[in-house]
Amino acid sequence: MAKNIRKKKSKKSANGKQSMAELADKYFLYEQAVQCVESEIDFVDETFQKLRNRNAQTLREDFCGTINTSCEWITRRDTNIAYSVDIDAEVLAWGKQHNIAKLTTDQAQRINVLNSDVLNVDIKPVDTVLAMNFSYWLLKDRATMKNYFRRVYHGLKKDGIFFLDAFGGYESFQEMEETTKCDGFTYIWDQSHYNPITGDATLYIHFKFKDGSRMQNAFSYHWRLWTLPEICEMLGEAGFKPTVYWEGTDEDGEGDGIFSPTTEGEADAGWIAYIVAEK
Repeated sequence: MAKNIRKKKSKKSANGKQSMAELADKYFLYEQAVQCVESEIDFVDETFQKLRNRNAQTLREDFCGTINTSCEWITRRDTNIAYSVDIDAEVLAWGKQHNIAKLTTDQAQRINVLNSDVLNVDIKPVDTVLAMNFSYWLLKDRATMKNYFRRVYHGLKKDGIFFLDAFGGYESFQEMEETTKCDGFTYIWDQSHYNPITGDATLYIHFKFKDGSRMQNAFSYHWRLWTLPEICEMLGEAGFKPTVYWEGTDEDGEGDGIFSPTTEGEADAGWIAYIVAEK
């Protein structure tokens, strides 16, 4: 989400009407297709309380995009405070207009939006820092990633916790497209290119609509596909004690949304996990 992608001016079709793709808002589509901030904050809130025997109050959301997760955090308790950090001024402006604007005056005052690079942000220590939706993978080399992790470590209170997510599985290294039906559109995850020597990957999100129109390359990502051992090793070198929380399965073998700490996962084609890094 921390990409400076500008919308092109819409062109009318031959019949004078704009297509559904031309009329759609890519940030709204992203939130609908990719995010589930309620379950994400449920996990963060419940895990922090369980590990620290208290509620977290202050949260820093790195690579925050549309500020959606921070807004969810603010609504949970009247004492919660959020710091929302992203380098992309455009997406932050959208988040203010469409998400923060929906909050009460008191809630909005408890969100601090910072148009800043996560490698340079400087605020007082918080209870928890989030790096979700894999956006930290835009940091492609170990030195830069470890520098980021160290900065997060020093940006946490003495009992603070860093929450990250990761994905993997043998399909994650394939050049392929995956489509998912959503309400009124189709979400397309395009693993366009992968270099097994460097780990660099180029990925896109496209959206397709019922009228046949398509929003091509709505979001572009140039990441390194980090593995869990690499991430956990770098977190450990930065001073953290990382634990992987693996998703359970239902009776049909599908993910059940319940993540538990473990040292052994399954060699699935595709998986998503949380990493809980304690200070």
